[in-house]
Amino acid sequence: MFNLSLNKKVIIFGFIFTFFSSFGQSFFLGLFNAPIRNELSISHGQFGNIYASATIFSSLLLIWVGKKIDEYQIIYYSFFVIFLLFISSLFFSFIDNIFFLAFGIFLMRFSGQGLMSHTSTTTISRFFEKSRGKALSTIWFGLSSAEFILPVLVTYLFVIYSWRSVWQGIAVLIIIFLPFVVLKTIRTIKLDSREKNLLPRKNFRIKSWKRREVIKDYRFYILSLNMLAMPWIATGVFVYQSFISDSKMWKIYTIPKAFMIYSIASIITLFFSGFLVDKFTSRKLIPIMNLPLLFAMFVLYYYQHELSAFIFLGLVGVSNGLANVLGSSTWAEIYGVKFIGSIKALTTAFMVFSTAFGTAIFGLLIDKGFTIENISFIAVLYILISLFLLIIIRKKLEPVHIRK
Repeated sequence: MFNLSLNKKVIIFGFIFTFFSSFGQSFFLGLFNAPIRNELSISHGQFGNIYASATIFSSLLLIWVGKKIDEYQIIYYSFFVIFLLFISSLFFSFIDNIFFLAFGIFLMRFSGQGLMSHTSTTTISRFFEKSRGKALSTIWFGLSSAEFILPVLVTYLFVIYSWRSVWQGIAVLIIIFLPFVVLKTIRTIKLDSREKNLLPRKNFRIKSWKRREVIKDYRFYILSLNMLAMPWIATGVFVYQSFISDSKMWKIYTIPKAFMIYSIASIITLFFSGFLVDKFTSRKLIPIMNLPLLFAMFVLYYYQHELSAFIFLGLVGVSNGLANVLGSSTWAEIYGVKFIGSIKALTTAFMVFSTAFGTAIFGLLIDKGFTIENISFIAVLYILISLFLLIIIRKKLEPVHIRK
């Protein structure tokens, strides 16, 4: 880390921050679902309602706090996010009633899933231009690594320590390790720092849109419809996987085993998507982003055999890998990078909100008696409509160029 190029240091920073964002992700917080519910004597439904409400409030606050990354040097903003994640983790270990639980989940979703991933992807999107795709795909390996390592590690730690002690250990790790990472990687990075490359100097630059301009652009909403398909559909599938297993009459371990295919497909797609983005641009690739998810919904709709679970989640993993990279690079390509922090704060808030929406809409439909096939059909319609609108405007996704 000491003798590396600045480009590599920025990628290491993004990778580690993306890894640590996992402490606020659903897959990690879900590991503490059972012990917390048992201590507080609350039901699955009560926990789900608290979780969704806290997630929605965190997404709203992210719109304002996230834009501040455009106003302060990244080192100062990073220290703020680290301190907030430390306080959030420490607070989580003292939860002893439902009010503390709601506030604890709010803090973890806001600081972890929200600000940590926002800080890493915004920094990468702004700093890199020539190799933005490869850089983004590399840092998202951080979350994939966490998804592979942490569930097993935390399950083992539960055998030795209480869930409260685990969170206190996380807090100590955050406050000791992350400041060191920041000082050794991005200390010299400024708001106008950019990737060094040997490309010939261009006589034009991409116009940087302000957020108030972006929200008046109809393209933004069509792109967002496509970007949000993966978060709300996948979250609904993950949260209600037991309902899917019961509906399909699959064995209890079928979907957990299929998640291995999901992870492998995500990682492989991440590896290739970065190169594809740098070669073809995100604007040309985004129409294919949700095609694997579309086919996954068809598989879930038509097939009952347990093997279809592996095909289904494998296809979801491919879309997940594409969405992680395209979801950050597309905005920078079209709207420039000067105000990318405020734009991504809005899109990240949309993404966080959509995960709460997915949990709520799946639950509502299930309570209304919808089968998983009915829900799959609704998801198919959503993907097709958003994709149709995107195809109509695909030739209008070029950025505005300004002469230097």
